[in-house]
Amino acid sequence: MLLLAIQPIRMVGADLSGAAIGVLVALAVVAVGLAGMMRRPWAWHAGTVLQGLLLLSGLLHWSLFVLGVIFALVWAYASHVRRVILA
Repeated sequence: MLLLAIQPIRMVGADLSGAAIGVLVALAVVAVGLAGMMRRPWAWHAGTVLQGLLLLSGLLHWSLFVLGVIFALVWAYASHVRRVILA
């Protein structure tokens, strides 16, 4: 999903630097790796850290921060549902 955000962000008028695109690609690769490991309890903590890193990528460009907020809200909802189901 993160990789799909590159083109719309560019179309909105955001001129992403090479560093911003590189960070976004790296975070996407980590996200895909973590998605396959969600059975392990530590992966949920790593996913939370990943959301924080995505928010910090907003320092490279404001649109990455907006994307980070959206994904953090989805992550918070998924964590809530997980807690309710496991409780």
